[in-house]
Amino acid sequence: MKDINSTPLWTAIVTPMNADSTVDYPSFEKILREQESAQNGVVILGSTGEALNLGNDECKQILEFGLSLKLNVPVMTGIGGFNQKEILKYVTYLNSLNGLDAYLVVTPLYAKPGEHGQTEWFKAILDLSTRPCMLYNVPGRTGVKMHVNAVKNLKDHKNFWAIKEASGSVEDFKAFVFANPKARVYSGDDGMVPDFAPHGCVGLVSVASNAWPLETRAYVVKTLEKKLTSTEAKLWKKSCDTLFIAANPVPVKNLMHAQGKIKTNVLRAPLHWADLADNAPVLLANNEIQSWFKENV
Repeated sequence: MKDINSTPLWTAIVTPMNADSTVDYPSFEKILREQESAQNGVVILGSTGEALNLGNDECKQILEFGLSLKLNVPVMTGIGGFNQKEILKYVTYLNSLNGLDAYLVVTPLYAKPGEHGQTEWFKAILDLSTRPCMLYNVPGRTGVKMHVNAVKNLKDHKNFWAIKEASGSVEDFKAFVFANPKARVYSGDDGMVPDFAPHGCVGLVSVASNAWPLETRAYVVKTLEKKLTSTEAKLWKKSCDTLFIAANPVPVKNLMHAQGKIKTNVLRAPLHWADLADNAPVLLANNEIQSWFKENV
C-alpha cells in the first residue's frame, strides 16, 4: 500500500466517454498516466467521474482497468449512495481488490440524515473497510451537511483517516478540524485552498487538476508553503470558478476536449455538454493558468 499522506493533491478523475457514451479506455489510461507523471494521487469514480450515472458493472470495469495500470501514485475510489445494504456489498467487493489505497465516503445522498443516521452510516462502512477512509462533506450534492457531531463520534475509529470539505465554508472547515484533530483535512473546493490553509488544510482533492495537473500541484504546494501571493490566489479562484459555471464535470470535460486530453466532451445522462452555454470563460482561464505556470514555476 502506498503512502497516502505523501501527496498534497488528489485528482478526482473524469471518466472519458466515446461518442456513444461508452467508456473511452484509451483516453482514460492517457489521463491517468498524466496524473502519475505529475505525482498526483487519483480518485477513480467520484462525483467528477460520474459514478452515479454509471451502472454497477461499468463501475467495476472502470476501477479494475485503472488498478490494472499499477500506477505508482496512491489510488482512492468513491463510495456513495443511499441504500446501506448495497453500499456494504460494494465495500466488500472493494476490499477484495489489489492496488486500492483508500476510500472516499460521501455523506448519504437524498435522505438528509442527521447526526445519528450519519454516525451509523459512516460507522458501518468504516467497520467493514480494510482501508483508510476519507469522509466527504458536499451538501450541494447530497442535500445535507456532514454533521460535526458524527465526525466527533467517530474520531477515534482506526479507519477514519481524513476529511474532504467541499461546502465552501471556512467555518465548517475549522469545525471539522476541531472535531477530529487526528484527521487530515483536505479542501474539496479548488479555489479555496488559500482560505483553508491557515486552518490546518493539508491539501486538495481537485477537479481542476484534470485539466491542469502540474499547474494545480504547483498552486497547492505554493499555497501550503505560504508562498502564494494574494494576486495569484485571486487568479486561481477566478479560474477554478469557471469550472463550475455548469454542473461538474461539464466544464472540465469541455476544456479537456479542447485541450486534446480526451476524444469527446460527452457525458452520461442526465448530464450534457450543451448545458455549458459558453465555453469562452473556461478557455480564457486555461490560457491564464498556463501563462501563470510558465511565469511563476
